[in-house]
Amino acid sequence: MTATTRTPAPVDPGLLSRALEVAGRLANDAAEVIAATAGRAPGSAAKSDPFDWVTDTDRTLERHTRRVLAAEFPEVPVIGEEYGGEADPAGLRWIVDPVDGTANYVAGLPWCAYSLGLVDADGPVVGVIADPSRATIYAAARGRGVRANGAPVPTLSGTTGVVGGLVCAESPSPALVERARARHTGIRVLGSSALAITQVALGRAVAAVVDGYHEWDVAGALCLALEAGAVVLDRAGRPEPLPAGGLLVGAPAVVEEVYSWWAT
Repeated sequence: MTATTRTPAPVDPGLLSRALEVAGRLANDAAEVIAATAGRAPGSAAKSDPFDWVTDTDRTLERHTRRVLAAEFPEVPVIGEEYGGEADPAGLRWIVDPVDGTANYVAGLPWCAYSLGLVDADGPVVGVIADPSRATIYAAARGRGVRANGAPVPTLSGTTGVVGGLVCAESPSPALVERARARHTGIRVLGSSALAITQVALGRAVAAVVDGYHEWDVAGALCLALEAGAVVLDRAGRPEPLPAGGLLVGAPAVVEEVYSWWAT
């Protein structure tokens, strides 16, 4: 594997500012709704999988997101978990997950998020994650770093090793758990891909390993991670800003070691 990342193309500063402002507004709206309804989850129902929940909150927030984005960015298509959508992969597109971690939301566990990302051919351009239980909005834009409720978040340069650290994982293999334990590293399965990746961006976890996701689960959070200085790898160990089929996000100092646990 190689952990060399490619340099994405610059984006019009005016577009970045507008997109951050609108996405932040939508994230605040979503945080209020999720916080007010968590554990009550009106209209809860399972999809094809009995553990794959959808609620009225998911549908309402996605419809609201689509209405606002259609008015503010009529030329940019929207893809979402509940109502789908199509877009040219070479162009701009918004990607929304109205409630990531819906099973936690239905149960009233304080670990779910609203995720919104603006993506182009080079990967995430803008990412906003609302963490309602912590009353925090995390936002990032290409070349502008990461902010938490408006305050700058430090980059990951201080992370030097895995020992004593945490790896957030969704559906980790027994081999990954065993290899992490041998290096005195904890594995945490949290039930939200967006928040798992966000913990790496914030320096709380040294890495995150996610399998079995959709683009809307990870797009917004990957923007945070990339802007914080994390390395994003696909299953083959290639740098990829928005992988499909499995991803590893890690601080530069640890990503090769964690990849060796995951890939073999």
